[in-house]
Amino acid sequence: MPLFYLAVRVVGAGADRFTGVLLTDRVAQLTGRSLALAAVVTLGCVVLGVGSAFLVTRTDLPLRRLFGVLAALPLAVPSYVAAYAWLASADLVDPTLRFEGFWAAALVLTLCSYPYVFLPVSAALVGADPAAEEVSRSLGRGGWRTFTGVTLRQVRPAVAAGGLLVALYVLSDFGAVAILRTDTFTRAVFNYFNLGIVDLALVLSTVLVAVTVLVLVGETSTRRRGARYARLGPGAGRPAGRLPLGAARIPALVGLVAVAGLALGVPGLALLRWAGAGVSRPGSLTEIAAAVGGSLWVSLLGAGLTMLLALPIGLLVARAPGPVSTVLERLSYLPHALPGVVIGLSLVFLGINVLYPLYQSVWLLALAYAVLFLPLAVGAVATAAGQAPAELEQVARSLGRRPWTVFRTVTLPLIAPGIGAGAALAFLTCMKELPATLLLRPTGMETLATRLWRHTEVVEYAAAAPYAALLVAIAAVPTWLLVSRTGVLARGGG
Repeated sequence: MPLFYLAVRVVGAGADRFTGVLLTDRVAQLTGRSLALAAVVTLGCVVLGVGSAFLVTRTDLPLRRLFGVLAALPLAVPSYVAAYAWLASADLVDPTLRFEGFWAAALVLTLCSYPYVFLPVSAALVGADPAAEEVSRSLGRGGWRTFTGVTLRQVRPAVAAGGLLVALYVLSDFGAVAILRTDTFTRAVFNYFNLGIVDLALVLSTVLVAVTVLVLVGETSTRRRGARYARLGPGAGRPAGRLPLGAARIPALVGLVAVAGLALGVPGLALLRWAGAGVSRPGSLTEIAAAVGGSLWVSLLGAGLTMLLALPIGLLVARAPGPVSTVLERLSYLPHALPGVVIGLSLVFLGINVLYPLYQSVWLLALAYAVLFLPLAVGAVATAAGQAPAELEQVARSLGRRPWTVFRTVTLPLIAPGIGAGAALAFLTCMKELPATLLLRPTGMETLATRLWRHTEVVEYAAAAPYAALLVAIAAVPTWLLVSRTGVLARGGG
């Protein structure tokens, strides 16, 4: 639907208009800056994520469980909340200090996004058989050569998957780059749309989609050329032993504390500094309560609709593999590469021209959430269904149970953990989504994200702080549930 919308509008604008906008210095600058930001943030997240994961899961680092939790919690901090907190902190330290621009956005996005690498790499390190690493060390290779030559090769698919998520997240991010005044595609598209220059916004959206598709194609071709590192020998795998850090223990602790302080401490202190003043404003409690209610309502509605649409696709992928299920799965993953601005624009067009009764309703906003986050839920359902034994369903059907009864009494209980994980992830991402919410929320309805955005735009830090603090606190609950289910903390704790 979003691609169809862009194609219709661009064709309607005419080839001359499209090429006239496309072949400009402005588009070249936006392309270069967006790709450069994605590259810098991805590299920083790979370094932080892989390093933190290795220290937490493979070394004798003290307080490993605590550092595992701290390394995952930035996932609960929306990028625009972190940007607001850093901006407010810089203003508090020195009102003349201008914390904005490319490197400010790169710092904030790196600190918010490195859990996308940390979580999959940690899981891969926990599940990897340490035999190859032990053989490498027995042949005289030191710890560094073993890590780069063996360990990193084993977890390379996880590193690539996490890096891809970070790159797509940066390309689609709007809140942080807008607050920190960094010109990227998403900020330009939103600004042109607000100014009424719709044709230019649509052309830039199309270029952004093309850039994102190129990133996806590049990652896919790299993955296909990569080797597989499955364990082929007999016997069962076993957990790896703890590598002694020795003299590197203190620098490792200092590094992890510094990362946690920058990623969580700066936003936390900024929110605490301003939250009291924000709550004390006349009428603020009523506004906050309304925003909390709006966020919970639309996020629950969006998560529910997302899971409802993801359930049949996930079951089909796991239970009936073939061309049809493969095509449906690939199509469901397509929106994950598109920014919320593009999804919002396409649904505005759909609501005005096709589904007008749903325009300016929470149902259209819930549909936007489902379009954006459907692949996250499909993956959770398909994984859970793939791990559930299909033989139990076959036995139930052989005993004369009807298909609906089998689904309700056998299949659903088996995949319930996957449904719960998918719902938690969908709820978390719905709570944090900003551009689609700004474009599609009903008139008069406010959420924590939109209230935070309105106050931040006019530099009302005290008024914005309660909304940011509540948004992070509510988002931390599904984040904790997701982290606790990975098994990384339990096996990496000490």
